[in-house]
Amino acid sequence: MATRKTSPDDLLGPVTLAVGQEDLLLDRAVQEVVAAARAADADTDVRDLTPDQLQPGALAELTSPSLFAERKVLVVRNAQDLSADTIKDVKAYLDDPIEDISLVLLHAGGAKGKGLLDAARKAGAREVACPKTTKPAERLTFVRQEFRTLGRSATPEACQALVDSIGSDLRELASAVSQLTSDVDGTIDEAVVGRYYTGRAEASSFNVADRAVEGRAAEALEALRWSLSTGVAPVLITSALAQGVRAIGKLSSARGGRPADLARELGMPPWKIDRVRQQMRGWTPDGVSLALRAIAEADAGVKGGGDDPEYALEKAVVAVARAARMRRA
Repeated sequence: MATRKTSPDDLLGPVTLAVGQEDLLLDRAVQEVVAAARAADADTDVRDLTPDQLQPGALAELTSPSLFAERKVLVVRNAQDLSADTIKDVKAYLDDPIEDISLVLLHAGGAKGKGLLDAARKAGAREVACPKTTKPAERLTFVRQEFRTLGRSATPEACQALVDSIGSDLRELASAVSQLTSDVDGTIDEAVVGRYYTGRAEASSFNVADRAVEGRAAEALEALRWSLSTGVAPVLITSALAQGVRAIGKLSSARGGRPADLARELGMPPWKIDRVRQQMRGWTPDGVSLALRAIAEADAGVKGGGDDPEYALEKAVVAVARAARMRRA
């Protein structure tokens, strides 16, 4: 019975359990095992299976001894959707896995199929976390790690600019990092990212927010229209506006100090403290309050509370830009 915990570094362990809903990370978990197996045996037989392909009894056939004694990798996608009878087959296999066969179970996590998840963990499966990235900070961490993995240096501003430009798709972010490291020598900075992804950066929700909180209404409206024309979801724009105004509110009410100290207090990276300090000139507490109310109205409008989401966004952008100029006025 496979009760020994498999080392995270043992890519050829009997069972690998990849848990989460981030497709890129799930695919990478599979690719790592396949690459390790083929490094050990170039003739490794790889089977990529969906729940409908793994009917009851199929696992026993796939894991039966081969005349050629070849190494195998069996990948089971969406393991939480396996039938009850097939789950019984998999659990029985986990009790007595076969040497030279690597079973890779991709499981979304959650309540569905939890019995199989628990059984794989109890059997000592090597586990790989593949969580969906839902927060900008998580995508920023992902980009930084991608640069480190490729042995390249990128400034914090460059990493943030890339996230702002590309958005939430990890595949696109990984591809962008790969392209930049392939095409550019030396440290990658914000100017480099701007040269490669300027069109996308100008169309991003964060570009709209930056121009609005700086009081540059005309440029913010231009960026907004461009953003909408390229398919950026309105809810992402209201979210970016809210983040921008809240950051100004947090920093304006914080005690003075070094960026590093404020970063710890407010939960922002030090480089963002410097950017927000530049943006908050002209803002007042009343301005922050008015801007947040305008953004809340726009958010309701784009989520079905109004007839014209574009008008709701334009109105909010103008309101934020005006609020940014209250102290100057």
